[in-house]
Amino acid sequence: MQLTRWTLVVPVKTIIRAKTRLAGAAGPYRAELAVALACDTVTAALSCPRVHRVIVVTADPVPAERLAALGAHVVTDPDQGLNTALRFGAAEAVRLAPGDAIGALQADLPALRPAELDRVLAAAEEFDQAFVPDAADVGTTFYGVQPGVSFRPRFGGESKARHLSGGAKELVMDGIASVRRDVDTVEDLREALALGLPATTSGVVARIQPPIIGAASHGQGGETGVATRSER
Repeated sequence: MQLTRWTLVVPVKTIIRAKTRLAGAAGPYRAELAVALACDTVTAALSCPRVHRVIVVTADPVPAERLAALGAHVVTDPDQGLNTALRFGAAEAVRLAPGDAIGALQADLPALRPAELDRVLAAAEEFDQAFVPDAADVGTTFYGVQPGVSFRPRFGGESKARHLSGGAKELVMDGIASVRRDVDTVEDLREALALGLPATTSGVVARIQPPIIGAASHGQGGETGVATRSER
């Protein structure tokens, strides 16, 4: 059976606006950390069997260059808000591959595991539109529609409730913690590190002084990372 192909749209803020709530802890590494989060997210998404293409929407040339080098298709953010950026990326997805399902994926899921994302995409194929709530069960980390279905993202703030009111199916599943763990605060970062991170994000975290989380250890796939809770 042929897998449904997905194009994922990932919005990436300009560095000056990105991860401001981590500024106190990350200090001069805030911008580098923000780019690392996006790089690890996009790398994992591109490794997912159902993902045909990742479209990054950004107005910042620094993450644009890094993410294009990873294999993402980059378009310029019209700078009219998050959901407008997502719709702009979705229009590009339809232009490039009109037969693909389209998903919006947050750019700050550094612990993302391709197999867990694949499970989400497989489940989403059962519904015209579906979404995954964030770990706080308030926001949204993924929203997707099937080919030909109107793409109506409602990200921002209490977006879980808005996606539900818009008729999207909430995907309630075990074993997808990495898809739900976005990173906005130091505590979020600790939770992501506990799941295990690739070298890009964990390498930045390891250079932050004073340390956010403990000593270096192994992240996903045996890469150098930061100690998880079970290792501390």
